[in-house]
Amino acid sequence: MNDKIFLPGSGRQLECTLNSVKVEKPAVLVIGSFSAAAAKKLASHYGAEVNLIVDDTESFLNTNLILNPGDAVKSSFMSYELTDFDSSVFDLVYAQASISGIMRNKIVKEIKRILKPGGFLSVGEIVKLKKDIPPFVNNIFLDSELDPLFTGEINDYYTKRNFTLIEEADFTDTLKEYYRTSAARLEEARAELTENEKKYNKKLLNKISHETNAYLKLGAEKFIGFKYLLLQKGEN
Repeated sequence: MNDKIFLPGSGRQLECTLNSVKVEKPAVLVIGSFSAAAAKKLASHYGAEVNLIVDDTESFLNTNLILNPGDAVKSSFMSYELTDFDSSVFDLVYAQASISGIMRNKIVKEIKRILKPGGFLSVGEIVKLKKDIPPFVNNIFLDSELDPLFTGEINDYYTKRNFTLIEEADFTDTLKEYYRTSAARLEEARAELTENEKKYNKKLLNKISHETNAYLKLGAEKFIGFKYLLLQKGEN
């Protein structure tokens, strides 16, 4: 199984996180669908079991197909904004392209609750490169239940919530390859699906097709970006 991270930001968010978070045997939580590869790499790097949560049944089933018994990753199905974890249990929470949605405020509040004082949040967020975006880009966000922050305001969003900014990086340049790969995978999937499966997944297939086409051909790249932040929770 290919362990390449297939998410906006590719492997660069994880690389930055591993280089900066020097904690021995940390308690780590990974949030998000398609994050199994990142969770496996975190577990291997730190030599510690990593918790991974997803919030829909299909993602949970797919995640368990990817994971092997020796990966030291424990996957669970739970809501991101209302987890089953005790307060102040994690040294690091890792979220790559998974909390940029309409529930962000509640999710970040929950992350603060389960992070230890002084714990780290590595977050990669889809952002708006301009405050005013055209309707076709806004429709992409609505269809995906995204609520991106403007790239110039995302730092303040977190610092106002008692996080200290440790480092930041703009990984917008990873998006073109991400959408190119998405388009290629979409065509492969369509070739393998039966007609009944295509009908059943019509909405999802059309959504992916529309999103990739808008980014690669219609100029959405001027408005959609990706920002990485490494943050530390305050002691209080």
